[in-house]
Amino acid sequence: MKQLTIVGLGAGDLDQITVGIYRQLQEAEHVYVRTKHHPVLQELEKEGISFHSFDDIYEAHDSFETVYETISEKIIKLVENENITYAVPGHPLIAEQTVQLLIKKGKSLPFNINILGGQSFLDAMFASLQIDPIEGCQIVDGTALKKEMLQVRHHMIISQVYDAFIASEVKLTLMELLPDDYPVKVVTGAGMMTETIVTVPLFELDRVVELSNLTAVYVPPVQDEKLLYQDFSKLRDVIRTLRGPNGCPWDKEQTHESLKRYLIEEAYEVLEAIDEQDDDHLVEELGDVLLQVMLHAQIGEDDGWFSVDDVIRTLTEKMIRRHPHVFDTVNVENTQQVVKNWDEIKKAEKEASGKQEVTSILKDVPKGLPALMKANTIQKQAAKVGFDWNDVAPIWMKLQEELAEFFTEIKSNDKNKMTKELGDVLFVIVNLARYYNIEAEEALQLTNEKFKKRFQLIEQELLQQGLDIKTVPLETLDDIWEKTKLKYK
Repeated sequence: MKQLTIVGLGAGDLDQITVGIYRQLQEAEHVYVRTKHHPVLQELEKEGISFHSFDDIYEAHDSFETVYETISEKIIKLVENENITYAVPGHPLIAEQTVQLLIKKGKSLPFNINILGGQSFLDAMFASLQIDPIEGCQIVDGTALKKEMLQVRHHMIISQVYDAFIASEVKLTLMELLPDDYPVKVVTGAGMMTETIVTVPLFELDRVVELSNLTAVYVPPVQDEKLLYQDFSKLRDVIRTLRGPNGCPWDKEQTHESLKRYLIEEAYEVLEAIDEQDDDHLVEELGDVLLQVMLHAQIGEDDGWFSVDDVIRTLTEKMIRRHPHVFDTVNVENTQQVVKNWDEIKKAEKEASGKQEVTSILKDVPKGLPALMKANTIQKQAAKVGFDWNDVAPIWMKLQEELAEFFTEIKSNDKNKMTKELGDVLFVIVNLARYYNIEAEEALQLTNEKFKKRFQLIEQELLQQGLDIKTVPLETLDDIWEKTKLKYK
């Protein structure tokens, strides 16, 4: 049976190669290297060791994925006919995609794979930077860096930062988490006689002159707590502290029930910020809504029932499950089909859970909705089964009918019946709004805001005239009101 021996060439100098690997390279009949662009290979050639490289594959393909796949396939074909030694920079099991591909494919191939190891660039990096990885260390690939994977509280070593383009991509990713002037170290040839370590502010990372395949970037752990304020785990720590033994008395006293009204208030303030088209205000108000979510989640965790992890997991699962047209193979052509699929999936979920004892299509209308929004939701649900007017004329007739009934109860001065009949009037008005594709809740909110602005203009006018609004006749107020209508329509 043929054998593939994989060895590591160390991080740079010949001195970094172990005696065993040096002997393997001397005695091997066929030595192949992933790339000849490694300092130790020049020294090995002087020692009389010859080798073949796969650099021509790099030149033939644009993506590293294709390069690594092609190299692994070529090695497999070579081993079918002869024992070969495959040498890679550093350690074969650290940042070596070709080796991982060979291990995966080798399980089903008729040859043995023997990995002898080697000194990785990490050993030299730890020594040069004088850091202890046990404190928490993250090693990531600069060519595939994503913000979501980074832990700024740990030592961070970013490998494969071999040119200005990769350095620029790394810089932009890090600047989403760290200040532009955060100090980072650019290490080239760690552990070699030619080693260089340059400290630069983050925004200058791609301006460093010396970048090569021996370059890595070191990002020190964040020490300033303020730099962690955008980190979700930091927010979670803050909420946990507020609810903890030495936390805030108000926060510790809260329950799911006591917080109910605040969630509604904060939601409406979000709507106000949206109407104002004020992004800064919107950011703040969305944060206040998130605070309510975090408080409820922390209460659940304190009581031992659930945590914010459960909230996030449940939401993620639901979003993926209810969007098969995005995360699966279902095809949709428009928004209406999306809504229909959503309702069908939701119904199937309820059937699967056994919670079908209530069959009303109105059972899922939230109880806590404001009245106008609830009326709109109820009418939409009923319309799904055909309980709706197809024409606007009957709705106008219904409004006249309900107004007449309301006037009748006014004459009888029955407050209870007047309330019910006025509710009927409002319900029909919501139906009218829905027919004309107008959100009744939004319409009333706009009118509320308009009234508020106009009334404040009256107050300003009276203040300028030195008058007290409490003593001004209604006729005067009406006159000023009509003038304000011209200023604020």
